[in-house]
Amino acid sequence: MPAELLIGPLLRRVVGTRATVWVETTAPAVVTVRTADGATGTTNTFTAYDHHYALVVVDGLTPDSTTAYQVFVDDQEVWPLPDGRFPPSVIRTRAAEDRDQPVRLLFGSCRETTQHATTRKLPPDALDAYARRILADPDPAALPDLLVLLGDQVYADETSPTVKRLLRRRRRRPAGAPSDQVVSFDEYTKLYLESWGDPEIRWLFSTVPSVMIFDDHEIIDDWNTSASWRADMREQPWWAERITSGLASYWVYQHLGNLSPDEIAADPIFAKVTTAGDATEVLREFGQRVDTEADLAHDIERWQAVQYQWSYSLDLGRTRLVMLDTRCSRVLQPGHRAMLPPGEWSWFVDRVHGDYDHLVVGSSLPWLLPPGIHHVEAWNEKLADSSRPWLAALSERLRRGLDLEHWGAFRRSFDAMGALFARVGGGTPGEPDDRKGAGPAYPPPASINVLSGDVHHSYVARVRFADPTVRTPVHQLTCSPIHNQVPAGMRPLMRLGWSRGPAGATRALARTAGVPRPQVRWRKLAGPYFGNAVATLTHASRTADVVIEGTTNDGHLRQVAHHRLTP
Repeated sequence: MPAELLIGPLLRRVVGTRATVWVETTAPAVVTVRTADGATGTTNTFTAYDHHYALVVVDGLTPDSTTAYQVFVDDQEVWPLPDGRFPPSVIRTRAAEDRDQPVRLLFGSCRETTQHATTRKLPPDALDAYARRILADPDPAALPDLLVLLGDQVYADETSPTVKRLLRRRRRRPAGAPSDQVVSFDEYTKLYLESWGDPEIRWLFSTVPSVMIFDDHEIIDDWNTSASWRADMREQPWWAERITSGLASYWVYQHLGNLSPDEIAADPIFAKVTTAGDATEVLREFGQRVDTEADLAHDIERWQAVQYQWSYSLDLGRTRLVMLDTRCSRVLQPGHRAMLPPGEWSWFVDRVHGDYDHLVVGSSLPWLLPPGIHHVEAWNEKLADSSRPWLAALSERLRRGLDLEHWGAFRRSFDAMGALFARVGGGTPGEPDDRKGAGPAYPPPASINVLSGDVHHSYVARVRFADPTVRTPVHQLTCSPIHNQVPAGMRPLMRLGWSRGPAGATRALARTAGVPRPQVRWRKLAGPYFGNAVATLTHASRTADVVIEGTTNDGHLRQVAHHRLTP
């Protein structure tokens, strides 16, 4: 049978006059993307685990233009679909000199497939609602410049009824594998087909460029919460295949599209998979190696051995986005816990120093939680490192039971992030480096914002620095979930976490364990909002504002928060 389009097209990156378009096909094929103004890109699919993929680089786009495009598989037009339900997919480019052109980032996290809505009575999907609103008035000028998805794009450990039925029919699964969770690469592909096959979402992804980062549910809840957690998971007979398949499928479906055309050309894994006749073993070895590298990252003496980096950065106009991997490469060695290994932290420091107007840091986990919860996490981390075995074991059980694994539970990284933002916000020179000397001095950016998800509620919080020379406003912008919900019993606790009294009590608790006071303070400006939501961060010259929109019962969007982030 001739090859057909299975998933996609996903418009991923638009860089200057080039763009990348990702697809999955039903068989090996030649995939061509052709725009109305004559820009083209063609490539062969690569094959892994009997699935077929292509990342097409389209070259020759016209600056400052919006142009429709078509996708061909073996010279047969497969996109747009012939039913005419949706307007043509387009690629938008920015002006060559776009210093003053606004930048709009649409962001959110935690999107379960819409099939969960029928079984769990979830509120309407916010990304679906956003797509329908655009479809009702498809003005290219109103499209966001980038969709930033901050984790839990798929749920390997919380599957839909359809996927559960597929798993029950499978005869060969690893011993002891959870009956309702995916384990193999092929099972992972079903999650993406189910989630990204939604018609409105498929059209949105074909028209709005997107970047992504994983959180825990792409692998399993509480992924890499501690060193003992990793040791326990390695004892499970099915875990090796789960982690290998999860990382390999994430690279294919999500991470590959995060890279610019130049970064794709330089990626050693991409070179291997596209030159192998069958890249199954390449990706299997890659998944195994990356997890092993994570073990090396946790060893403070051997972090230099870590080779593959999931974190990445990009510039969009005068906005710099730095997306951080806060899951895979954590340092979990007791006494040295950190969100990023030392080498990756150095890369991060280098990227936040530069010539731009606005800095955006993407972290699947919020840097700033409600203070009352933050102090509990810091207290728990301190006790889990106790030299008294019974206390450390009890604290570890509490850590896992209450998901105490955010930045507050990685005190070293939490403080380093605040110090870094204070330095950048004060317009100080670049980070000193014994090999290069201090970097050049840059003026402070107009805004620094951390985009996050994970916690299934949305809020805006502002940092207060003790140093009066820090001129740049720094905010935590959390938008979660896109399509999920927080248990009703947790909502009062999350609200109380922002209150002065409970926050003071948990701060006193942390002090009893010897936890010093945080180097920064923060207060809530908007929220918490507990419904499904998407948010838009807009930069216009030296101004920034954020709008959070939640879904109504009939599947429309309504504004629930709007805050100006710059003076």
